[in-house]
Amino acid sequence: MPELPEVETVMRGLAAVLEGRVIRAASVARAGLRWPFPAGLAERLAGARVEGFRRRGKYMLIRLSGGDSVLVHLGMSGRMVARRTDTPPNAPALHEHMALETAEGVRVGFVDPRRFGCVDLLPTEKEHEHRLLAGLGPEPLEPAFTPAVLLAALRGRRTPLKAALLDQKVVAGLGNIYVSEALFRARLSPLREASSVTAADAGRLVPAIRAVLEESIEAGGSSLRDYVRADGGIGFFQERFKVYGREGEPCEACSGPPDCPGIRRTVQAGRSSFHCPRLQR
Repeated sequence: MPELPEVETVMRGLAAVLEGRVIRAASVARAGLRWPFPAGLAERLAGARVEGFRRRGKYMLIRLSGGDSVLVHLGMSGRMVARRTDTPPNAPALHEHMALETAEGVRVGFVDPRRFGCVDLLPTEKEHEHRLLAGLGPEPLEPAFTPAVLLAALRGRRTPLKAALLDQKVVAGLGNIYVSEALFRARLSPLREASSVTAADAGRLVPAIRAVLEESIEAGGSSLRDYVRADGGIGFFQERFKVYGREGEPCEACSGPPDCPGIRRTVQAGRSSFHCPRLQR
């Protein structure tokens, strides 16, 4: 599933071709994705001007003239790709379920083979009240996300630290990849109890989370399966992974066996965690 850096990268790509433009035409090819599309969605989008964009966690918001916002979640396999309508191919892409076209000849299609994504329409002034956004935790790239805030959110939690960080109510936008990478940089084990995190630990973890996310955004995100940028290109942060997907390899700070068994893969709640058992405590 695309995480914060991938959503941010897609959003920036869409802003470059849609912001300030009028949606000349909109279309939907089915009744909905994970949930039904709002009634009359295509008709309500046509003629609106794209005023701006906002990301909240893993959700993208396209703000329109008239006071509405389009909420988009890419789900497991979703992608939003922009292309020119005056160059081949001119037919809709396979699994394209919604499309927006501008008078300048740009078509943005929401492609989602597995259909776990979603689209909704809501008043911009009430974005914070939407059922998918209302309970989200702080944005990790904003100043309000501080070690003290994280420490308070983890206090009393008996779950493993990784599971706590994946809880979108603790911090918004993090997923499996970036939690593993941030915990390595902070030298914290994903297996330790969340409530055991100290002020010193949080003081390392918050900047580690921020650094990993910022570096991934700079690299265009991580392309492992379905994710592509809005221009159809791939991200390259997977080439910089320190631990994720590197089971058995020595980490950058260890020489490997016999001094260190190498990066370990552990299954937590059905998902793979990667960490160096020598460095991460």
